[in-house]
Amino acid sequence: MTPFTQRVIQIIKAIPEGKVMTYGQIARLAGSPRGARQVVRILHAMSTKHRLPWHRVINAQGEIAIQDDEGSHMQSFLLQAEGVAIKDQRYISLEQYRHEMEPL
Repeated sequence: MTPFTQRVIQIIKAIPEGKVMTYGQIARLAGSPRGARQVVRILHAMSTKHRLPWHRVINAQGEIAIQDDEGSHMQSFLLQAEGVAIKDQRYISLEQYRHEMEPL
């Protein structure tokens, strides 16, 4: 596992309940400002194995990025269960719910 992948996993695990982070924000904190797509791949490949709170990661516009209905509804459901308000079943206020942390 690469150091970048390890840092991404650590960052995602550190997102507290009721908060979200963006793919790009995670990539920057992990040391690769242009690595948002790699964060997507890591989440897709390693969420189950590493028990990552994948539902707390959204896109830069504050939107649930999953395109299929089942996945999108599941992410929305999980976030709402943690107290995150969702507008139009897709949008989260980054001002209110974004988690900020220092780079690893």
